[in-house]
Amino acid sequence: MAATEADEILRNILERRGVKGDKQQQNFLYPDYPATLHDPLLLPDMEPAVERIVQAISDGDRILVYGDYDIDGLAATTLLVSTLEGIGADVTAFIPDRFEDGYGLNQATLQAVLEAHAPRLIITVDTGSTAVAEIDWLNQAGIDVIVTDHHEVLKQLPNALAVINPKRKDSHYPFRGLAGTGVAFKLVQGLQQRTKLITPGQEKWLLDLVALGTVCDVVPLVDENRTLVYWGLKVLAKTRRAGLRALADITDQDLSQVSASTLGFIFGPRLNAAGRLENADLSLKLLLSNDIKSCLAMAVKLNRLNTARRDQQTKVEAEANKVIEQMSNHAVIVVGHKDWPQGVIGIVASKLMEKYRKPVFIMQFLDGQAKGSARSFGDYNLADAIKYCRPLLISGGGHSAAAGFTVALENVDDLRRKLNQHYRAQKLTNQDRYLEPEIEQRFTKFSSLTADLAAKLELLAPFGPGNWEPNFELSTLTIRQVKPVGREAKHLKLRVEDVHGHELEAISFNEQNIYRVGDRISVIAKLRLNNYSGRSRPELVVERITTKVNLHNPPLL
Repeated sequence: MAATEADEILRNILERRGVKGDKQQQNFLYPDYPATLHDPLLLPDMEPAVERIVQAISDGDRILVYGDYDIDGLAATTLLVSTLEGIGADVTAFIPDRFEDGYGLNQATLQAVLEAHAPRLIITVDTGSTAVAEIDWLNQAGIDVIVTDHHEVLKQLPNALAVINPKRKDSHYPFRGLAGTGVAFKLVQGLQQRTKLITPGQEKWLLDLVALGTVCDVVPLVDENRTLVYWGLKVLAKTRRAGLRALADITDQDLSQVSASTLGFIFGPRLNAAGRLENADLSLKLLLSNDIKSCLAMAVKLNRLNTARRDQQTKVEAEANKVIEQMSNHAVIVVGHKDWPQGVIGIVASKLMEKYRKPVFIMQFLDGQAKGSARSFGDYNLADAIKYCRPLLISGGGHSAAAGFTVALENVDDLRRKLNQHYRAQKLTNQDRYLEPEIEQRFTKFSSLTADLAAKLELLAPFGPGNWEPNFELSTLTIRQVKPVGREAKHLKLRVEDVHGHELEAISFNEQNIYRVGDRISVIAKLRLNNYSGRSRPELVVERITTKVNLHNPPLL
């Protein structure tokens, strides 16, 4: 069959993304599950970790899975607990409280954990790579520790029985970008390869959790992550987890139609809300429960907490904006307040970063300390910034684009100066380009933007970092209809015409209505299928209106 124009556009997009040749492109569009996953035994310390878990099951040692309160940590905890229970382990879980325990491992919390649960083996998920002193303390207490993590490592690794982390400098694993849930899944695969405890194929039922953690932790959706999320979404459509089915019910989501966006913008915020406002145990119970009635009640509560979280976020963002207005000359924004809750400052940091196009460090001042979250973009690496400022910090760690930290209140001003000094020393240029939508192709006519092309673009999903949904630039368009829509009329429904008189429907979210019929515009937009009343037709989803010419009041020459 001859290639259509839509086929050629899809091929060009893949080639621009480094996916070249028919075989490579087919593998990308239709990832083969076993063929595209890497050998778990290539991860450092996988063998001793598997051996210790098998020994623990044989000896009846209690295993404690020590997780984290974000989605990646919750999904990874659920994955390991359900797997270990299924193969006969005596296993329990602990999720630290954001407000009482803080991020990661600390000795006071560990002491309480040991007293409450009496484990002989602790397996960390999504944390532990920098917990050198804490793991030394556990060793002295006679507790074995297996670290599974994906965060950046320090020069000195913890003296754990195993540190399974693809970012270790001595790692031979082919892919560094796994989420914490992905690393936990590789541990399950390692157990599967080395023992007969897990029936081949049964591990696929864990992929709904892997997809959830991977998407919500915003790691690159390329290489192995693409395969895990691609198949994870298919597993999610048939999920056995009552908690995920309950979340779908209370948010009116059809599980057979869920996408990466559903996980990132619908399920993720609700599961995160418990840990942001109260305690993440509620979300863990939801993910582990098999009772649909109790899951529905928990999902309703999470929905209420998410609404409260949004209200808090709006308030903090408005107050932070007033402070930042006085910092126009700062390369890095560092702000804080005693009334800004720790649970929402990470989200606010992301919003402020996008608005001001600068790295943002935002804190809550509490009991002589400032506990904060940071967000960055482009070439400014937060893991490097944290290392540079470590002498000032009580604790800190994270990724290149997101980090958490604690600093003494008296050192906040010094931290602000040191971060700005560090940023300027990088001599970075043109960082704004990283926040601009990347344009795949430019068009002046609509004849190429067909339903066939929109359907083929869907084959590129799941979308996310490293594989964003394509944007197209469309110029010289004339508005033929404009109508505010949605709650509070915050969005615009448009009908636009190209230079040849062909029309397309378009939607622009959160767009101020300053447009009139007859105005000429250029836009950056995505092309999607609008399935309505049994019909499928192409529709533009506008990312940005880049130019506007008002023909009713033309500029004077």
